[in-house]
Amino acid sequence: MKYSYYPGCSLEKNAAAYNISTMAVAKPLGIEFDELDDWNCCGATEYIALNKMAAYTLVARNLVLAKQKGVDQHLVAPCSACFLNLSKAESYLAEDQALAQKVNVALGAGGLYYDERRLRVRHLLDIIVNDVGYDAIAAKVVKPLKGLRIAPYYGCLIVRPAFQGVFDDHEQPQTLDKLMKTLGAKVIDFPLKANCCGGHMTQISEPVAMDLINRILKNAMDYEADLIVTLCPMCQLNLDAYQENVNRFYKTNYHLPVLYFTQMIGLALGMSAQELGIGKELVDARPALAKIGVEVPEPEAPKKKRPSKEELPMPGMRKEE
Repeated sequence: MKYSYYPGCSLEKNAAAYNISTMAVAKPLGIEFDELDDWNCCGATEYIALNKMAAYTLVARNLVLAKQKGVDQHLVAPCSACFLNLSKAESYLAEDQALAQKVNVALGAGGLYYDERRLRVRHLLDIIVNDVGYDAIAAKVVKPLKGLRIAPYYGCLIVRPAFQGVFDDHEQPQTLDKLMKTLGAKVIDFPLKANCCGGHMTQISEPVAMDLINRILKNAMDYEADLIVTLCPMCQLNLDAYQENVNRFYKTNYHLPVLYFTQMIGLALGMSAQELGIGKELVDARPALAKIGVEVPEPEAPKKKRPSKEELPMPGMRKEE
C-alpha cells in the first residue's frame, strides 16, 4: 500500500516522535509513504480567519503537489489540524469554481495549477485501521500491552466536521479504542475522548486553555488511566507540555504521560522505546511503561521547557523557515 504523505510542520520539530514512530511501524504494516516534495505549512488554525485567499492558496499548493504525485490520489496526514485544513480546502475548491479560479491566479505565479481531479485526504488512523486492518495488526503483535490502562484521546478534528466522509462516530469514536484493544491494552471508559484540548488557546487565553486541558486530564485520571494515547501533535503538546501549568493553575498533581498511537503500535510489534522516539515527551512515561516491561532511555538533559509562542509553528510558515 503506497500513499502520498504530508507530515506537516509539527512533525519536523515538536512532534518529531510522531513522525519517527510512523515511519518505524509503516514497513512492518506494509505501508509505503511518498512524502510530498517541497511541501509548505497548511496554515494552522487561525490563518483562514485573517486572509481567506492566502490561506486557501497556501493549502492548495500542497494539494497540487499531491495530485502531481498521482499515488492513487490519496494523501495521508498524521496531524489532525493538517488533515482538517487539507480536506476542507479540497472540498471547498472542488465545489466553488470561483474560489478555485482565484486560487489558480495566485498559484500561477509559481507555475502551479489546481485541477479538477479529486484528491482524497485521509488521516493516518483511518489508513491504519481501515486499510491495514485490525486482524493484520493483531497477527503482528509480539509484545501485547497487557496490563496497561490507556485513555484513547481523539481530539475534536478528525471525526468532525468530516468534509470527505466519516470513518468514525462524531461524539463517541471507537477506532482508536479498538486498535488499543487489538494491541492488548486495557482501554478505559473515557467520556471526553473527542473533546477539544484548546488548540492554540494556550497562546490566546490561558484560563480557557487550562480549563479545557484540566477537564481532559481529570477525566483520564478519574478512570485510573496509566497514560493518554493521542493522534494529533497539538493535542499531545497541550496535554503534555502544559500539564505542569495546569497543576500550578488548579493545585493538582497530574503526572500522566501522553504518547502517540503509532508509538503504542511499535511497542506491541516488539520495537524499542528508542526506535519510536519515546523519551522525548515532557511527562516521564517510564513509570507507566514499566508495567509492561518497556525500558525507556533517561530523559534528555537539559529537560525540555514548555514551548514559547515564538517556538510554536505559526500560520503561513514555510517548511524551510
